[in-house]
This record gives sequence, C-alpha cells and structure tokens, in this order.
Amino acid sequence: MIEIKLNNNTVVSVETGTTLFELAMTTSEETAKTALGAIVNGKVMEMTYQLKEDAEVSFVTFENKEGKNILRHSASHVLAQAVKRLFPATKLAIGPAIDDGFYYDFDAEKPFTNEDLAAIEKEMKKIVKERIKIERFTLSKEDALKLMKDEPYKTELINDLPEGEEISFYKQGDFTDLCAGPHLFDTSKVKAFKLLSVTGAYWRGDEKNKMLQRIYGTAFVDKAELEAHLEALEEAKKRDHNKLGRELGYFTTVDSIGQGLPILLPKGAKVIQTLQRFVEDEEARRGWLLTKTPYMAKSDLYKISGHWDHYKDGMFIMGDEEKDKEVFALRPMTCPFQYQAYLSKMRSYRDLPLRYNETSTLFRNEASGEMHGLIRVRQFTISEGHLMCLPEQLEQEFKGCLELAIYMLKTIGLYEDVSYRFSQWDPENKDKYIGTVEQWDEAQGIMKNILDKLEIPYEIGIGEAAFYGPKLDIQIKNVFGKEDTLITIQIDQLLAEKFGMEYTDSDGEKKNPYIIHRTSIGCYERTLALLIEKYAGAFPTWLAPVQVQIIPVSEKHFDYAKDLETKLVANNIRVETDYRNEKLGYKIRQAQLEKVPYMIIVGDKEVENNEVSVRSRKNGDLGSKPADEFVDLINEEIKNKTL
Repeated sequence: MIEIKLNNNTVVSVETGTTLFELAMTTSEETAKTALGAIVNGKVMEMTYQLKEDAEVSFVTFENKEGKNILRHSASHVLAQAVKRLFPATKLAIGPAIDDGFYYDFDAEKPFTNEDLAAIEKEMKKIVKERIKIERFTLSKEDALKLMKDEPYKTELINDLPEGEEISFYKQGDFTDLCAGPHLFDTSKVKAFKLLSVTGAYWRGDEKNKMLQRIYGTAFVDKAELEAHLEALEEAKKRDHNKLGRELGYFTTVDSIGQGLPILLPKGAKVIQTLQRFVEDEEARRGWLLTKTPYMAKSDLYKISGHWDHYKDGMFIMGDEEKDKEVFALRPMTCPFQYQAYLSKMRSYRDLPLRYNETSTLFRNEASGEMHGLIRVRQFTISEGHLMCLPEQLEQEFKGCLELAIYMLKTIGLYEDVSYRFSQWDPENKDKYIGTVEQWDEAQGIMKNILDKLEIPYEIGIGEAAFYGPKLDIQIKNVFGKEDTLITIQIDQLLAEKFGMEYTDSDGEKKNPYIIHRTSIGCYERTLALLIEKYAGAFPTWLAPVQVQIIPVSEKHFDYAKDLETKLVANNIRVETDYRNEKLGYKIRQAQLEKVPYMIIVGDKEVENNEVSVRSRKNGDLGSKPADEFVDLINEEIKNKTL
C-alpha cells in the first residue's frame, strides 16, 4: 500500500499501481467525471498514470491551466488524426496547446481550403464519437526512428533527443504520434471544439526552413463556453488594430518596402507624437536627461557589449567582416550608445544616480513569420532609458522606474490589462549569457527582494532574461489573447565593467555602477496598436488625432467655420473642417465612423449668436454653447488627460 495526500489534505491508502482515474473514483464520482489529469509531486500526469509510491496529488479540471492544456493538446491530436485519415500523404510536424486553443503544423501536398477545414472538423467529430482510448508507450531512440521513418519532421525531433533517453508516444486507434503528453483518457471528452483558421508557419520558426500549414483551433468542455469564446473572437476581429488601424487611416504597409516596416499615416503619427511629447516631458520632471545617439555603429561597439556574440542574428549588418575594413550595424538597442555619454567625463559618487533617456529608433531582424501589424515590426521607436546608480540606490531607483511605468500605463488606460513576468536566466544554458553563476544569483536575488518588497505579483520565466541580466517584463495581451512584452525594467551589473564605466566612491576607490535598463511606455508602435484595440479606435480626447470636427451646414457658413478653426488651433486643439458639398446627416455619420470625440455644427443660428452646436461622441447632443465655453471645456479634458 502507498499513501496519497490529496489537495484537500485528505490522506488515502491505495494499492501500488492504482491509476489516477481509480484514485479519483475513491474521492467522488464527480471528481472522476471532471478531472482531466492531475499534478503528481509537481508534475502534470494523465488519468491513466499508475501510482507507484507515496505522493501528493492534486486533480486538475478545465478551470486549471494544466487541465485546459491537456484537453487542447488532446484536441490537436484528434485534428492530426483527422487530417491523416483524409489526406494520408500529409506529413506531421508539431501540435501543442496554446493560450485559448491549439494548433498543428502540417506539410501537405496542397494548401488547405475552407472546405478542407469543414471536412476535417467533421472527421474530428467522428473520432470524438468513437471514444478512442489514448494510450501512452515508450521506445528506444532506435525503435522510435523505425516507427517514424515516414515522418521526416518527427525523425528530426527524435534525432535531437539525448542518447539513451526513452521516447514517449501516444496511440489512439489508427493514429500514433511522438509526444511528451499528457493526454486525456480517450477522445470522447473533446466535445466542444472549432477549427478557426489556417496560415503559413516555418518549420521550427526559421524562415530558412520549409513553410508548413498551421491549422488553429480551440476547445472547451461544453458548447456554451465555446460559443461565448467564438463571440469574443468576433468582437476581437472588429477591434483588431491590423484591420481597424488601416480602415481608420493610422498606418499602412507596402510590399516594396518590406514586412515589419509600416508607414505611419498622419493620424498614427500624430498619436505617437502626442505620446512621445508626454513621455519626454514626464521623464524630464522625474530627473531624466535626454540624449540623442546614432542609429548605427561599428561592430567594435557591439563586441564590447556582447551583442555581437549573443544577438548578431537579430541585427541588420552592413558589410562583411572578412572583406571590409569597417563593418557597421543598425542598433538593436541604445545601451552601448548611452554608455558613451556616461564615459564622456570622470564620475563621482556624488553624480549618481545619473538617468539618461532617449526616444530611440531601433532595428531588429525579426523572422518574417513573426510580423504582425504594429505589434511586431523590424523598425520601431521606444522610450528607452539607462540609469547608473550606487548599490545602495538600486532599490529606490528600480522602484522609481516601476512607478513611472505604472503612471504611464494608468494615464493611457492600459494598466488594468497588464501582468508581470520575472525573467531569469537558464543555468542549464550558460552559453546564452555573460557573467558568472555568482553574479547571476546576486542580480536575481536583488531583483527578487525588490519585487517581493514592492508586492509585485509576478510569474517566473526561466531562460527569458537578457544575456546580461534579469528583468521585469510588464506583459499585455492583444485582442486575440497573444501576449507580448510592453515595458521592461532590467538590472545589470555586468556591462559597466565591460565598458570601463567607473565612479570614484567616497573612499576614493574606483567602482562600477549598477545599471538599470528600462522603458517607460515601451515600443510606441506596439502601444499604438494596443490603444487602437483597447478603444476600438475611439481614442480619449487628449490622444485623438483629430479632436474636433467642424461641420458647416452650407457654404455660407464657411467663413465662420474657418474663424472657429483658427481659434481652436490657437488653443492647441487638433481640428478639421468638413467643407464638402454633402448633406449634414452624411457629414455627421462620417465623423462618427471616424470616431472623432467632438463635432461642432454651425448654421445660421450659431453664426448669429457666436455659438457652436456641440455633439459628443460619447454623450450625444450637448446643445449650443458660446465658442469660448466649448474651448474651455475641451481644453480642461485634454489637460486632465481624461479617459
């Protein structure tokens, strides 16, 4: 007999070899019905797992992330089985669970059509009804290669595994797949699912590899949840910045310019200009000093920082090291440049903290398959800063950087949507980083103490640190649930020494400062995308590219409209006047479609009384007001940055 401690602290004795499903039945029939797997001594296992020793067991349902992953991973195998039944020549790649769903990558003879997706979904429903048992088994590497000899992508994955390791597979009827699991007991629990789309995806995310076809889907435990999710997806499509931003004239892209290189149109450029001025002014109030550094540098600079060795594939390089005397690269980040400002003269401990900020245009050679509207681009502008400080100043300065970021997010209305990730190094992959184990332990220990003291609720991301130090990533999801980093704050105790950055301490000794790398609002292009989605294009007045639309009723009111426009512009209010020879109702509808915060309509009465008839996007008809009163009203709203 072995003892099992359940998550309600109940301890039960069971026979060795008892499955998790049998254990669940001893708890309650409801537990056995709803459990999709269990966490056994910290590891997620399937319900067919046989208990061999004393253990702590916590059953997981669809309410848990682990339960969602089990269901959706199993759904991806049902998808792959259906594809192999309908298109036997198709080769299998990978099929993981992801946030809000799953996907599977296929190498098919011809592109999948919408009709194919419908047929695949129909076949999946048949597989679910067949209640096929899902069975795990393991093989040696040699036998695994024999089993997968007709699946080139699977054999490549197997060959990458360490020698001597047993390799797991999952069999469901006529379908077998290489997989680490875990999975459901059988296919019958994959009831509420939907295939969503098919798109291209490079094998292993490398554009040098073959383009595969990726089928996306989602799955839930009941149809009501699925339908609610599909409705939310439809709403998300309406807010998708990649569609809405183009329709409203914020940005465009051009094939002859290239992927990830968007053109900001006047509306988009105006929003970003407004944000940049706001950020730079606020940073100046908090003691940051503005710098302006070159967009490129010789490879020598990046070799000092370590970017040449650790980030070269992500850089745009001009020249050939073997042929050219000097090789230049566009900057992927500003830190090595701003360090030169620090190095421009000798520093004392009295000079610290020293805070440099810059509105930095950066260039990163992202994979073409990763490009998406304004969210992920190859040229972008960022509110970057580097802060040099004494060890005893580190905690307070880190806190100041975080407070600045939170203030920015609250002001633009994104704060409620963010989460925090403490990105750490991977000690199993030391080649990715510079510095010693002791230095990393110290830096991560310092950051942990700061975050815990500030009571920041964070998740840990192993292997996600910068190559020179740990970081706090402020994460945010777009309308489709895809998570990206918006703001980063990093602690760095390594690069100051590499660049010879020193200060004379109070004891007369030369020492290296700590460095904090930070952004305050992140990438402006990504922020614009998220704001378009957040507000569905209806920006708060202070951010709106056009704050007021003047609509004269007829041509005889044009002169008065022009005088109003001059008055508003003199008060730094962004205004346009619709002089078109169209009906009044049409002009009003157009302004509503363009999501302008305020319309002021001028006709005979308004001209006679020196008034404006005001319509608010939010509150409808506000009636007639003296022009000066309206100017005061909107100026107050802009000044307070009202959301």
